[in-house]
Order: sequence, then C-alpha cells, then structure tokens
Amino acid sequence: MRETFLPFARPDISEEAIADVADSLRSGWITTGPKAQRFEKSFGEYLGVPYALAVNSATAGLHLSLLAFGIGPGDEVITTPMTFAATANTVILTGARPVLADIDPVTLNIRPELVKKAVTPRTKAIIPVHFAGRPCEMEALEEIAEKNGLVIIEDAAHALGASRQGRPIGAPARERQAAVFSFHPTKNITCGEGGMVCTVCEDAAEKVSVLRQHGMSKGAWNRYAATGTPHYDLLFPGLKYNMLDIQAAIGNDQLTRLQSFNARRRDIVNIYRKELEDEPGLLLPPEPSEGDVHSWHILTPLIDIDSLGFSRDEFMAKMRQMNIGTALHYQALHLFSYYAREYGWKRGDYPGAEFVSDRIVSIPLFPAMTDGDVADVIEAIRRICRR
Repeated sequence: MRETFLPFARPDISEEAIADVADSLRSGWITTGPKAQRFEKSFGEYLGVPYALAVNSATAGLHLSLLAFGIGPGDEVITTPMTFAATANTVILTGARPVLADIDPVTLNIRPELVKKAVTPRTKAIIPVHFAGRPCEMEALEEIAEKNGLVIIEDAAHALGASRQGRPIGAPARERQAAVFSFHPTKNITCGEGGMVCTVCEDAAEKVSVLRQHGMSKGAWNRYAATGTPHYDLLFPGLKYNMLDIQAAIGNDQLTRLQSFNARRRDIVNIYRKELEDEPGLLLPPEPSEGDVHSWHILTPLIDIDSLGFSRDEFMAKMRQMNIGTALHYQALHLFSYYAREYGWKRGDYPGAEFVSDRIVSIPLFPAMTDGDVADVIEAIRRICRR
C-alpha cells in the first residue's frame, strides 16, 4: 500500500501563474478586467471561433447559453441521463423541461437515433455531453437540429483539446450553436473555477456578454477605470456570472500548457490500457473513432460486478484502503430523487445509462502523476480484481 494518498485528480499550477495571480492582487484590479479579456482572446484564437466569453463556471455558461438562444417556459431540451446535474438543472432554471435520450453504454455518449425519437413540437434545443472527452456524433446531431430548427449547446466541460473528424470541439459551425467548457480544478486546464462560452453567433455572444454582468451594457465592467465611464444602460435582468482577473491569470498560463497536459494524459491512458486491457473484472473504455481526438479528461472503466462478486462502491472502498482515490462520474440523472419526483423518471427508463451508472468508476488521471503513481494504481487494481 502507498504511504501517501493519491487523489483521483490534482491541478498543476505553475509558479508563473502564481506570480500572475499575485500581480493581480497587488494591482488592485482583481475582478473582471484586462486578464479576463486576454484569456477570452487567446481561447478564441486557440479554437478558431470569433466569440469566447469567460464566466465563473460551466454551469453559468450553460445557463447563459440557454437564455441567449431564447430557451424558456414551455420549451423542451433533450440531453443525456449520463451527466452532472448542472446539465439538467440549467434547463430547469430557464423554466424549460429536460427530456432524456439514452446513451450508448460503450461510448457513454447520447445516441442520435434516440434524440430524433425524442423530438416533439415543444423541443427547442439539444445538449449533447462529450463524456470524458470523447466527441459525440455531432454530424448526426447537427442534422437533426437543422431539420427541426433546434439549437445545439454542447456541454464540452470534459472536452478541451478534443476534436471530431478534424473539427475542434468548441468550434461550432452553425449559427444556432454554442459550446461550454469548464475550468474546475479536475479539468484539463483550471482557473480554480470558471467556464467559457464559445459560439459563432454574434447575437448570442452579445447577449451572453450582457447577461453575465447583471444585464448591464457592454463595457460597464470598465466603469471604475481611468478610461471608463460611470454611466451604463441595463438591457436585461441579468445575473452575476463574470470571471475574475484572478481566475483568468491562472487560465492564461494553463492554456499555454494544454497541449503538454493532454499529451501526458494520453501517455498515462496508454500505460493503463497496456497493463489492464485483459484484467478480469475491468472493462476499459474503447479508443475514439478513427479521425477523432479524445481529450481524456477522465478514465472511466466499468467494474464487472457479476464476475467480481462485489459492487463498484466496494471496489472504490478497497482502492481507498490502499491509499488510492477514485471518483464517481456519474450517477444517472433519472435515479436522483428530485427528478424522479418532478418528472416521473424511474429505474428501467434508460437502461444504457443505468448499466453504466451502476458500474462506472474514475481512476487517477492527471498530468502531474508519475509513472510510479500509475504503477501503484495498476497494482492496486490487480490485487483487488484478482483477490
């Protein structure tokens, strides 16, 4: 057993980023300002999109994107049951109703043919989730959206650095489309907390920009600067979803390291795959489709509970006893009590998501892991699965 606990994820913050945060603190400008603007510009250039808007979380980004495209009471939004609660909650907060379409239990992504079946006259949007960083079948989803006049808002929280058939995730080709990234400490890059909304739609970008800052007119954030003006207009009843310069100072440095971070993630996944491919009781996720790039935000094998004779939760407890952390991404949405109570969802409704939800586990995967750390995880899994 390891002498020290190995978490399932840990951020890697450079001394340069720490110094830039200190610079913000000393400058007296710690809220939204020039560093946030620079982060937006660099992020947009990285993805090749005209509009990248920094917010304080991906949850905020999803909420704002829905509002910007006019989603509201009486509307339906189709999404996956295999996601974090924020994906559905932001739909609910607009007054719309989330509708679920089941996943492929191998790719863990939403099935376009089931999305097509779920479309009704009330459907206004689709929120696909690129689970773990594996790109969804975007061409099929975009075809459904085009035929039915639907908005697509990609939940790309896991997918920074991923691409689908040569097109980066987060670079929407359609006007009525946006993608939202997360900078939570477990993600491929972090700002501590934060998110980014990316779109090619000028109107949606303008509305996100205004809504994230109370609905105040563009540029109001600069009203305390020497070159600013104290006067502004209130265009909509907005929210407080802006990113701080303190956060952006971390993000600016992290973005320059994304390529090396993701390369190290890929290396670690390759080691796991080589050593655990034939491990009894463990089902590793498959490689992405040819032409796709997986960002490997998380590595989520399925525990073969039938052959092992114990549950996924017991597996996680055994890993913890060996000083190795794991995580659960995710319990299927329809199995939570709130959604069951509000929408009548129940076990049996989405069998693909249920199969995965009962078996999935996230094992340690982060760029700062040493090969020795990886070897410790592999040895622990072998001991548990062969015991």
